[in-house]
Amino acid sequence: MRLGAHVSAAGGLSKAIDRAQEMGAETIQIFASSPRAWAFRQPTEGDVSAFRKNVEAGGVSPVFLHGSYLVNVGGAADLVEKSVASLADHMSVAGRLGGAGVIFHAGSHKGVGFEGVLGQASAALRRVLASSPSDIWLIIENSAGMGAHIGASFQEIGRLIREIGSPKVMVCLDTQHCLAAGYNMIEVGGITDAMDEFDREIGLPRLAAVHANDSKSPLGSGLDRHENIGDGHLGVKGFEAIMGHPAFHDVPFILEVPGFDKKGPDKENLDRLKEIRSRLGIP
Repeated sequence: MRLGAHVSAAGGLSKAIDRAQEMGAETIQIFASSPRAWAFRQPTEGDVSAFRKNVEAGGVSPVFLHGSYLVNVGGAADLVEKSVASLADHMSVAGRLGGAGVIFHAGSHKGVGFEGVLGQASAALRRVLASSPSDIWLIIENSAGMGAHIGASFQEIGRLIREIGSPKVMVCLDTQHCLAAGYNMIEVGGITDAMDEFDREIGLPRLAAVHANDSKSPLGSGLDRHENIGDGHLGVKGFEAIMGHPAFHDVPFILEVPGFDKKGPDKENLDRLKEIRSRLGIP
């Protein structure tokens, strides 16, 4: 169980590894481009070389990219086209950087229902995979369930994966989103039920990563509101139960918390996860 965080790549991709090492991160997630803009700038060969050199020297792995927040494979045709292009760009960069895959939000069905967009969403993601490196995962993140978001339930994610029909499609489980969507991730019994459902609908071998986030909002709220580890509705006991479940023992955990200085994931949050891992005796 490798523990890490989303880290900034400001000032150059290789700077992300320096920041990861400063907080003691063993695995990382980065943005390869602005997550709030469609414009995408491919990194130079120098950037790529420096990044890969720092990754090897720092022993930080695996490396994940997070896709643009604008992606929506359930939207109108022009939005779907932009989403396909954006995801394809991110998959290309992930390949160049030696990353494991690209984590992304599927977007919203805009009120027409999941069944109404299943065909177009799966077709769009098959197009992304067709133009991507063969060894890079396309990783769907579960949503918190607010409004018409796609993928709040493991059933929806499983349906989408089966429609896509590729072994390269994986899942990132966000602990806060799970709680908000109604999965009781606070207690051992609730987590057992949730992961049994995950295995039944998706398959545990497709679990590629965990976004480790406590929650400002309660169980079933539908609200995407992250909190620092131990300070929210999941609490330390919730993370002890999550990390103690065997489904997670070989899965990297990535922080996306606000941080104690409000600047994002930090050493104190990561140390809290490491303390739990140590108490549980997880290697």
